Amino acid sequence: MTMEECLELEEERLEINKKHLENGVKFIDIRTAYIGPQVEIGSGTVICPCVTLEGSVIIGVDCVIGQNSRILDSVVGDRTEIQSSVVTESTIGSDTKVGPFAYLRPNSTIGNHCKVGDFVEVKNSTMGDGAKASHLTYIGDSDVGQDVNLGCGVVFVNYDGKNKHRSVIGDGAFIGCNTNIVSPVTVEDGAYVAAGSTVTKNVPKGALYVARAKEKIIEGWVARRGLLKK
Repeated sequence: MTMEECLELEEERLEINKKHLENGVKFIDIRTAYIGPQVEIGSGTVICPCVTLEGSVIIGVDCVIGQNSRILDSVVGDRTEIQSSVVTESTIGSDTKVGPFAYLRPNSTIGNHCKVGDFVEVKNSTMGDGAKASHLTYIGDSDVGQDVNLGCGVVFVNYDGKNKHRSVIGDGAFIGCNTNIVSPVTVEDGAYVAAGSTVTKNVPKGALYVARAKEKIIEGWVARRGLLKK
């Protein structure tokens, strides 16, 4: 590509951004936003530097699309904040926070007032209104209900080496940190799963599921192994 062609493309891109600016979109740096011709953005939304919006993207009013975010063929509701994250072929509701460093893969649907926090990956799954996965969680091929709390390090074990399986987490359930959900299982409404559990059976409504090996303490083991630090 010649210098002249590069400059022409840059001017075309800047003209798209200017049209959004005229419609009430706010840019931190209008020259560093990459917005495709099919993109629709609501008034009052803030576009930060190095944002890329590609394909058929619809973003509601008063959103914040943070620096280094990429959104492809997706819909974002009103007053939602996306920080340094990648969203592809997915739908996000209103008043929801995504990121930083979250990854929404195709066919994911996130409800209103949700949180998809740092280093959370969602794939082919739904999260009901008010559901939260604050950090370090993988949600694959699953349906997570309303007001569910997924603790740090929760993993939906959706692949058995041959087939993908789907799990269901009921409304108001609480999944403790470092839990493995071995699909297909159902955790019913209001159930709790204790931290560190591996879930291989359905959990009844309102029940507590605990699956941990019995702890053992071996006194003096460090000294006997010669590992004692002076």
